[in-house]
Amino acid sequence: MMTEHERNFYLEDMPLDEARKRLEMALRKAEKWDRLPGESVSLVEAVGRITAEPVWAKISSPHYHAVGMDGYAVQAKNTVHATETRPLRLRLDEEAFPVDTGDLLPPGTNAVIMIEDIQQREAGFIEIRASVAPWQHVRVMGEDMVATELVLPINHCIRPVDLGALAGCGCQTVNVRRRPIVTLMPTGNELVDHRQTPQPGQIIEYNSLVLSAQIATTGGESRITSIIPDDREKIHLVLDEAIRQQPDLILVLSGSSAGSQDYTASIISDMGELLVHGVAVRPGHPVIIGMIDHIPVIGVPGYPVSAALTGELFVQPLLSQWLGIQSIHETLPRVQATMTRKLLSPMGDDDFIRVTMAQIGERLLATPLSRGAGVISSLVRADGLAHIPRFNEGVDIGGTVEVILYRPMELIRQTVLMMGSHDPMIDLLGQFLAVDFPGYRLASNHVGSMGGLFALRRGDAHIAGIHLLDPETGDFNIPYIHKHLPDVPVQLITFAHREQGFLVAPDNPLNIQSFDDLPRIRYVNRQRGSGTRVLLDYELQKRDIDPTSIVGYEHEEYTHLAVAAAVASGIAECGLGMRNSAIAMKLDFVPVSWERYDLAIPDAHLHHPGIVRLLEIVKSSSFQQALAEQPGYNTRETGYRQL
Repeated sequence: MMTEHERNFYLEDMPLDEARKRLEMALRKAEKWDRLPGESVSLVEAVGRITAEPVWAKISSPHYHAVGMDGYAVQAKNTVHATETRPLRLRLDEEAFPVDTGDLLPPGTNAVIMIEDIQQREAGFIEIRASVAPWQHVRVMGEDMVATELVLPINHCIRPVDLGALAGCGCQTVNVRRRPIVTLMPTGNELVDHRQTPQPGQIIEYNSLVLSAQIATTGGESRITSIIPDDREKIHLVLDEAIRQQPDLILVLSGSSAGSQDYTASIISDMGELLVHGVAVRPGHPVIIGMIDHIPVIGVPGYPVSAALTGELFVQPLLSQWLGIQSIHETLPRVQATMTRKLLSPMGDDDFIRVTMAQIGERLLATPLSRGAGVISSLVRADGLAHIPRFNEGVDIGGTVEVILYRPMELIRQTVLMMGSHDPMIDLLGQFLAVDFPGYRLASNHVGSMGGLFALRRGDAHIAGIHLLDPETGDFNIPYIHKHLPDVPVQLITFAHREQGFLVAPDNPLNIQSFDDLPRIRYVNRQRGSGTRVLLDYELQKRDIDPTSIVGYEHEEYTHLAVAAAVASGIAECGLGMRNSAIAMKLDFVPVSWERYDLAIPDAHLHHPGIVRLLEIVKSSSFQQALAEQPGYNTRETGYRQL
């Protein structure tokens, strides 16, 4: 028999498949694994619902022989002798009967002559010059559906077009599966409702919004409680009340507090059975699963990326099982893609990484987004979810990984992938592209100017954004193109001249004026290979300042806004960045220099439809005017070809 210590250790590192199996076994034991029962709803309420039984036609459609065209109903055999040279006259109301589309076909007739084919009409007669075949221009009874014919199968998600078939076959209501009801319990002292303005130390609670939307997308119905403090008795009371209301599933949203997670596990143990406490997946390791009074209870990790993944891996598949449909993840296409960055993965976990996607030539590329469990922006930007199975250490640059696609392949094929230095106005360029040329998209990844050039050399990007100062010539970018891409024909298009400077606290209380001041303050740096880092190191070398004398020199951020945020939050007292980043975070700005930010585009990509459109926008007066209005930007050479 396992000791208590061994049992707890096992529960804290359970493989994903085993965790799912434990939940399924518990639900089967509680007789809660089967499909949910049906309920009758009107057709106006039926879109998106799942049929609980097959739907058979009650009446035929059409349920009579219906006229298909405006014209004259006739007996086809009476028209066989009509020709162009020998017109045939038919007597009205005896041999030809005027009809409109949808009319009941008159008795004794079996065809309709379109009104356009009538050559002449005189009192009491019509003249025709061609015969008609039996049942021509007639919708015979049951042409669409015959009474007792299958109209919709069981477990079918009702679409707008299905409503017409249901109504047309005589159905006024339809039997659909009851929506699974899910109670969500957000917990955490630090949480505030999303409709409130958070104060320092408070976190907006939005996991319930994300999860309830996942539930609705799958076909379920959510009930969200008020935010519960990290208090064991209060969590116990709300959970007990939720159990009494008998939902199909309860989600305890743990917030970011480890204490609330501990409470969830112990409360489930007290009230029912704890099945899982920790699953070997990243992100989302601290998932809790239990059963109370035959109701499954899932403790959802508080970080948003972990919470969303828990919804995808556990919540949506369970709701899909109850509804009798494939889970959304099972229906999404899977592709093999090449990684553009090295990715390390914990050996014992199923690792899920959100990625952006683009196609360059015949290669489908996946670029990992920031992996922090709290990085909600990665959920928004992700084109897909890469999966590295257990017992793999990761994927090297150029390695292959399976990706579950969130976006259609057509959009990915029309994506322009830009790597290199961060510039906030690249997003403005992307907005112009999306508005002016719907269906095209600009995706940017911040890897620094040198990282952008290396990506072009590997064939991992369409464009590199660069602003690299050459100390020997004082020129920007061109010497680096010649050095690092000597065999790659490249066009260098100026995006803008930008103002760099020190980002400092309001009113510059430390009176930071030059690079000579950096050794006496706390600094936040940009990553190696970025143009801003090249500028800093150049200025330090020129002044014979040892980088190790600067506190925070090793603290690296990947964007100008991240540098500004570090200064605004007090983590650092100064950082080198752009003027508009200072404005965005309400900081002061000490100008240092102007630089040229260019777009490096290999000739091989110049005919890509997205790049053709992108360059058209860069050269347009409307975009240049919008860019020039931004603080710290000069467009005197925007669109100019430097190389």
